[in-house]
Amino acid sequence: MSVNLFSNKNLSILLTGLALNCINISCVEAQNPVETNQPSADFKPAFAGQTRIAGVKTKTPLDISVINEKLENPWAISVLPNGGFLITQKQGTMVILTADGKLSKKITGLPKVDPSGQGGLLDVTLDPNFAKNRLIYWAYSEPQKEGVLLAIAKGKLAANETSVENQTVIYRATPAYGGKLQYGSRIVFDKNGNLFVSTGERSGSDIRIQAQYLNSSLGKILHLTPEGKAVANGPFAGKADARPEIYAYGLRNPDGLAINPSTGDLWEAEFGPKGGDEVNIIKPGKNYGWPIITYGTEYSGKKVGDGITQKEGMEQPVYYWNPSISPGCIAFYNGNSIAEWKGNLFVGGLSGSHIIRLVIKDDKIVGEERLLEGKGERFRDMAEGKDGALYSVTDNGHLYRIAKK
Repeated sequence: MSVNLFSNKNLSILLTGLALNCINISCVEAQNPVETNQPSADFKPAFAGQTRIAGVKTKTPLDISVINEKLENPWAISVLPNGGFLITQKQGTMVILTADGKLSKKITGLPKVDPSGQGGLLDVTLDPNFAKNRLIYWAYSEPQKEGVLLAIAKGKLAANETSVENQTVIYRATPAYGGKLQYGSRIVFDKNGNLFVSTGERSGSDIRIQAQYLNSSLGKILHLTPEGKAVANGPFAGKADARPEIYAYGLRNPDGLAINPSTGDLWEAEFGPKGGDEVNIIKPGKNYGWPIITYGTEYSGKKVGDGITQKEGMEQPVYYWNPSISPGCIAFYNGNSIAEWKGNLFVGGLSGSHIIRLVIKDDKIVGEERLLEGKGERFRDMAEGKDGALYSVTDNGHLYRIAKK
């Protein structure tokens, strides 16, 4: 017999103890869950609070503005040491904006990308020592004879800021595939200066199972040196028929990747199929289940695989959404400007057309808020600025600034 999580009885259980949550130095009053639509699949969560947690509301008055309206399909944003922004554009260029959003420079001469589907020029990240070495790392969909693959490259931003010097591809996520969807592609540096890279499983029913294969780069979190080699002593180092650069596996389309500044843990957000969008804490060697377990269904409504949500040896998401919100990015807020946000995780919704604020306590989600609803935007990437504001680029070419009034 199926169990309806969203009955009054179960909803009251979810809300128990959440009437007032004190997180760090702020207190947030719990409300009803922000999601009111019916789920697209009637799955029972593995634990209370795994989905549709109580809503919360920011008490700090906010100033929300669009500081640039002329970006061309922006995909990623990184904050420069001077407070400006380095932004990738899907068709294959980067731009530099001043701290107030004005166009400063356009960077051309980057490798050819395949911008069709969900491909193009994707993530960009500054080297931890960028102020001294001016190195940047970026991800893109690279055309091959056998199809398209995700490539990771690096180079030095020229002094005139209109080109990238000494460009080198340090890693290619193989195999290449003919489809044009689900590349993943986020890049995050760890505390030792190595890279975590997320790769999608490329969507097709004929290739998605490679997310479970340790001899494939697809559907993984990779751990790479700045030269693109496997970081030593990884969880699969020395294992037969396994790629030593694999850090975790069983992922669908991990478009969000960030390190929690308070714990050092690596967090990830990914698209589910139809429903079942997830947030995970990524641990070395762990299997996150796709396409064996999921809280979503095929877009046709049919079950994925055996239609199960739990299996021994496979990790449960910390949180999931059903119906989908299509998480395109995540970012932790670590500033002091908006004190009640400190330590919160922000998720950019694409189909959801809003930014989600998740309040975290002891690695569990204890509150959810929706920001910028009604704007009709797909929030592609976010970053905390030098001024303590939260910045987000959207598929419509806008750069939003969300700050304290």
